[in-house]
Amino acid sequence: SLRRAEWSLISFGNLLLPGFTDKMSVEKRLAYSIVQFLRDQTHCGSLNSDEQESLEVAIQCLETTFKISSSDCHLAAPQPLREIFLNSLLKNDIVSLQETSPSPEDIERAEQLKNEGNNHMKEENYSCAVECYTKAIHLDQRNAVYYCNRAAAHSKLGNYTEATGDCERAIAIDPTYSKAYGRMGLALTSMSKYSEAISYFKKALVLDPENDTYKSNLKVAEQKKKEASSPTAAGLGFDMASLINNPAFISMAASVMQNQQVQQLMSGMMSNAVGGPAAGVGGMSDISSLIEAGQQFAQQIQQQNPELIEQLRNHIRSRSFSGSAEEHS
Repeated sequence: SLRRAEWSLISFGNLLLPGFTDKMSVEKRLAYSIVQFLRDQTHCGSLNSDEQESLEVAIQCLETTFKISSSDCHLAAPQPLREIFLNSLLKNDIVSLQETSPSPEDIERAEQLKNEGNNHMKEENYSCAVECYTKAIHLDQRNAVYYCNRAAAHSKLGNYTEATGDCERAIAIDPTYSKAYGRMGLALTSMSKYSEAISYFKKALVLDPENDTYKSNLKVAEQKKKEASSPTAAGLGFDMASLINNPAFISMAASVMQNQQVQQLMSGMMSNAVGGPAAGVGGMSDISSLIEAGQQFAQQIQQQNPELIEQLRNHIRSRSFSGSAEEHS
């Protein structure tokens, strides 16, 4: 609606400008925030090559038009553009919620449901936990804890989009709630949105500087962002060190190595390595043979145990973050 758009612009302007500056400065800061948002999207890993190229062209056009660059850090707003926009959209909803208060009975029952949800979380009954937190929210929509706890349950179920939505609502209700920022960071990291995750972990640490969980998860997100931007890491969805130490993988490797064709291939490669190029084809042929062996190995895994790789990914992902044993409010 027009009113909502006006509110968003006013809120955005207030955040960008603690004091008045000239019109061009406002436009530059807005353009810089848009460019940062677009640049974050190019790192999310969900775009195809054409979409990636389109965003890069858009970034170049904006930087040329407004004469800005990534080094103009003084133009940065206190919050990312996406967060400013979402907070503006949610503000009207929060204002309307504050006008209605739940009864004392509803508040008491909502707390009981929250505690039931916490017990379900401890027992790893995450779907039941979601149901309890949802019922608590229906009784008292002003409580940020209920949304934040439901976000944790959604994350355990792999519902990361729902988790981020709940975290956004919790933050809109209580902007000082550090746990909501931390859980938002976890969900965004699981969605491979590392730049946004880093931003939320840093905000959590501003509110709770001594929290070791936030510090650990921030390092994980920063490392994953670095790995995602590395050409050698592209397409690698799991940690190789964890993979080769996994008992299921070791068992599968032993099975594959008993394959006579694979044994002959490896034997030929070893002969070439010992005898040199004169003893065999050597050179690029060895590399081709290695690639062929790898492809056969991958096909063997897919045929014998197609669930293995997904299980390994889920296992490694669950061990990547601190906070799996964190308490719920």
